Amino acid sequence: MDSSLAPRPQRITMEGRHVMLAPLDPAAHGDDLWEGTRGTENDALWQYLFDGPYPDRASFDAQMASNAASEDPLFFAILDRHSQRPLGWAAYMRIEPRHRVIEIGSILFTRVLQRSAGATEAMYLMARHVFEDLGYRRYEWKCNARNEPSRRAALRLGFNFEGIFRQHMIVKGRNRDTAWYSMLDREWPSRKAAFERWLAPSNFDGNGAQKVPLARLR
Repeated sequence: MDSSLAPRPQRITMEGRHVMLAPLDPAAHGDDLWEGTRGTENDALWQYLFDGPYPDRASFDAQMASNAASEDPLFFAILDRHSQRPLGWAAYMRIEPRHRVIEIGSILFTRVLQRSAGATEAMYLMARHVFEDLGYRRYEWKCNARNEPSRRAALRLGFNFEGIFRQHMIVKGRNRDTAWYSMLDREWPSRKAAFERWLAPSNFDGNGAQKVPLARLR
């Protein structure tokens, strides 16, 4: 096998039709992200993340600054393509250029972004960059085994379930069994085709509702 190192992901911009991903910038993105994630009505957004919810803006800003400076995980804000308003974030993490393995994680979609075409497009853009631009062999998705929405999302997006790591972590004072999923470079062409068919304007009606589910297109 080719044993050369894969390049590490850089702070670039990835543009789609609905959303774009840009390096997380607390000064540019902090106000909207704070408004979209604060308050008890948004506590559920943080349930399975390692951090949050935050009691005040100062603690939120401190974590955003730390995230923006981090190299692994490497955070990107997810912006509405037209308004440039940030609607969430995601990160490349556990980056292993030697083995050409990388993980997508620390995903937070505000309620505006959830269950939207933009949410799916963001995941497509990040996967495409990993396989086509950076040449990684394996793309991982991991989540709390109790996080049923995340587990359904992994399967919908084309990741394969690999098993449960029992008592894998302690997060916020609770045991976490971790569900592992992966997508391989040889699987990407078929996953890409399904993504692009689903994201095509012809797959949505006049109200923006999908005509054919992504899973069916695979």
